[in-house]
Amino acid sequence: MTDTVSQEAAVQELPAKGHKRIERNVTLLAVGAFLTVAIGGIVEIAPLFWIDNTIEKVDGMRPYTPLEQAGRDIYVREGCYTCHSQMIRPFRDEVERYGHYSLAAESMYDHPFQWGSKRTGPDLARVGDRYSDEWHVQHLKNPQSVVPESIMPSYSFLSETPIKFEDPAARLTALRRVGVPYTDADIENAEQDLQIQANPDLSAGDFHERYPKTQIRDFDGNPQQITEMDALVAYLQMLGTLVDVNSAAAQEELASEAGR
Repeated sequence: MTDTVSQEAAVQELPAKGHKRIERNVTLLAVGAFLTVAIGGIVEIAPLFWIDNTIEKVDGMRPYTPLEQAGRDIYVREGCYTCHSQMIRPFRDEVERYGHYSLAAESMYDHPFQWGSKRTGPDLARVGDRYSDEWHVQHLKNPQSVVPESIMPSYSFLSETPIKFEDPAARLTALRRVGVPYTDADIENAEQDLQIQANPDLSAGDFHERYPKTQIRDFDGNPQQITEMDALVAYLQMLGTLVDVNSAAAQEELASEAGR
């Protein structure tokens, strides 16, 4: 009995080795944890200092037109993002319902971005050109008239609210400061461009050259004035239409992006 007790005491007195020593020493454990996190952080963050852009470029992407940007601001102002996401995840059920999964480049000019997966309503990343302007206007005025089970509130006031021409050039200038590549010509002609897109009777000039794949028409059906409804519908009709994800060039971009 005495020998057994002596052996147990001897075992307990043996110095701790390896990770047991670290586990029993608070200082060593703290230093080890700090070094591990520091090394991991450096490995993840340091390469970003030598990369100009972490987003894979895709043909077709361009900054929003002044009218589309105004519509996007209204979209954010009214809190549409609380029920609608703009990010199709690469899951079969989402791709079959909404279309090709979203590319990072499609949000490269969004400030703030509209990602998310919480949806009370459907994802809108590729809603552009899926419905007519008349459908969008009616849906925004009286959602239940086109989708009976909808719980979306009415936004009929948008069609009665003239869009404010405060200073679209200042809005574009602010966006250029955070990386959106608006040119001097875009900023100089911002107010005129906003009116051109909503009025097909005006001369477009070089508008299409600066903003490819732009739709020009009276979006809300009221040619007497440019309203917030015009802006919001113009924005919705643009979503997901700039990048041809089914083209050969786009597929090559997608393949290179997936292989990174």
